[in-house]
Amino acid sequence: MSSFTRRLLFGLFFLSGFSSLVCQVIWTRMAFAAFGIIMPVLSVVISVFMLGLSLGAWLGGRVIPVLQRNTGQSAALFYAGAQLMIGLGAFAVPKSFRLGEQFLLTAGQTDSAGYLSLSAVALAVSILPWCLFMGATFPLMMAYVREREPANTESFSFLYLANVLGAMSGTLFTALVLVEWFGFHRTLGIAAAANGIVALISGCLGWRQGKATVRAAAQSETKPFLQTTGMRTGSRRDMIKWILFFTGFSAMAMEVVWARAFVPTLKTMVYSFASIVFCYLGATFLGSFLYRRDLKKGAVRTVPELISLLAVAALLPILINDFRVLPRDWRGTLEPVSAMMVLASIGPLCGVLGYLTPGLIDDFAAGDPRQTGNAYAINVLGCILGPLFAGYVLLPWISERYALILLSLPFFVFWYLHRESLNRFQRWGWGLAIAAVLTCALFVSQDFEGRVSQVVKRREVRRDYAASVFSVGEGRERLLMVNGLDMTVLTPVTKYMVHLPLAFHKGKPESALIICFGMGTTYRSALSWNVETTAVELVPSVRDAFGFYHADAAEYAHHPKGRIVIDDGRRFLKRSTEQFDVIVIDPPPPVMAAGSSLLYSTEFNELARNHLKPDGILQAWVPGVGIATAPAVLRSVTDAFPHVRCFRSIEGGGWHILASMQPILARTESELEAQIPPRAKSDLLEWSISQNLTEDLQRVLSNEMSVPKLLNSDSQIRITDDRPYNEYFLVRDFLR
Repeated sequence: MSSFTRRLLFGLFFLSGFSSLVCQVIWTRMAFAAFGIIMPVLSVVISVFMLGLSLGAWLGGRVIPVLQRNTGQSAALFYAGAQLMIGLGAFAVPKSFRLGEQFLLTAGQTDSAGYLSLSAVALAVSILPWCLFMGATFPLMMAYVREREPANTESFSFLYLANVLGAMSGTLFTALVLVEWFGFHRTLGIAAAANGIVALISGCLGWRQGKATVRAAAQSETKPFLQTTGMRTGSRRDMIKWILFFTGFSAMAMEVVWARAFVPTLKTMVYSFASIVFCYLGATFLGSFLYRRDLKKGAVRTVPELISLLAVAALLPILINDFRVLPRDWRGTLEPVSAMMVLASIGPLCGVLGYLTPGLIDDFAAGDPRQTGNAYAINVLGCILGPLFAGYVLLPWISERYALILLSLPFFVFWYLHRESLNRFQRWGWGLAIAAVLTCALFVSQDFEGRVSQVVKRREVRRDYAASVFSVGEGRERLLMVNGLDMTVLTPVTKYMVHLPLAFHKGKPESALIICFGMGTTYRSALSWNVETTAVELVPSVRDAFGFYHADAAEYAHHPKGRIVIDDGRRFLKRSTEQFDVIVIDPPPPVMAAGSSLLYSTEFNELARNHLKPDGILQAWVPGVGIATAPAVLRSVTDAFPHVRCFRSIEGGGWHILASMQPILARTESELEAQIPPRAKSDLLEWSISQNLTEDLQRVLSNEMSVPKLLNSDSQIRITDDRPYNEYFLVRDFLR
């Protein structure tokens, strides 16, 4: 095979990896919008993606020799067909998500076993068929390489290197550039176009391949198992299968745990998760590159050496993310350079896996597509089960630190089984290193939960499938944290979120809907009006922490006119026919997170509008830290409502946006006070500094902001489901 053809194949697999990760990143975000921003959704998307790769690789390795023999057509033509199907999937999956979402509207709340099970099925049906074609690309292209070079036994690692580099680039460009410039659907169109280019070029390669050569390659006997790379030193063939399975299992489970464990440091933004995936793939690429380099030199590292490295590297994220290694405040805030060190801590593990995995598969398959499919499928089978185990079993019950230690155990076992293949110096050296890092991880290292326990006197920790919930502090200093991220404090601002729209309501309000329960302050304030009150909260443990913040929580939790629903706010409205006098939106911080944009978008405002009674009022809260995003939020509200007013909060740190289909009355502070029932007045004054309701209301009304002046002159600065302006902002900020 000419050097030009090799470079061409490298480029094709680069584009294939690029488009696959573009699809995965966007499909994950769309799945959150359709099925809820909960850990099981992330786990299922990753697992189904890997299931498709596994089954596709296994089936592709078995089917392609039969197709070659029976048709006489080159494997490159079938590879082209697979690429066309992947491109079609870029458009089909979003439509499938919408159908699945509609199907699940009657499946109950998001914490029910029925919903969690059916949502997993809906995700699998939507994603799996297209991932099968992604997985089949490896054996299909390897079969083409075999047509050209029957003696090539290293094609998998060559193609794997190109694929990982493309995947890394796809992750980076999707998060940093493509979505911000083009939105979700157009970015998927770009990925589909890349698949089309790959299909066209590979189709031309296949068309030129002679049928005699194709049949000869298909009918050739499977090559004997070779030991050309030295990767099998001290191991048996079955051991390679176990290593492939458990490295995939632990690595992908760890990725889910990292996504939660690094939140206090990296915060919850699209760039945080993209950074984790980018570092994962970047280190994997570097490891694969070093393997290819050593392969050419004939000096490949042995399995025992690599397993020893894995056993140490697996615990580095625990040690480096220690609050005493990288000093920060107890909430976890780090400087950018230190945050990069936390991300870099996953690099050694991923780099070793990038070196080990293609080497093991090269040795196992010796260039045979069928054996490659078998080995790759075993590795990806572990990648399927790992995220499910982490999301459904580990994280609801134990901390992230102990989850990572538990997931490292297979590496320690493999090291023990391979220790005799190391010389005496290596055996003792690696043994001491492994013992040292394990001891530090178990008994010395301090994670976020440990730091909170050390600094805060009163605290409670609750875990469930959705998140880890920390309730900390005493008196008015109490704080709600989800996955280590500040959510809310005891503040009168959360009272005004519901008191303000209820007081502005024209008639006598009878019902209120609160999306995002938080500490329960807004829910409690709504019930002080004695109106039918529904609160929707995504995380069960947040609801269960109600009593930590309010001594009278039991009274309100069992109030005859109150109910707390565990569900995604958008999904609740889509499956409900109820209408409300007031709908209160208090999106979870940070304002740059998907949980906020899904409650700030034009589409959500239109959905909420349909659930308001005549003269009903929507209240949307925008925190002060989101000042750059406030015009986009306001534009999305004005797109859906003709009448909008905006007030700076009682504490001056954010804005109350009131919106209605009817004019909102221009009431004075005295008129507002007259509308408020006695018990609601007492609730408003509970944390008031002035203890003068008229004075407090006057302060809010005097800080009304002009909506036309707040709106940006560019009407495209808005938040939509396709272009979440608040989530993707790096290029915009850089150009500014």
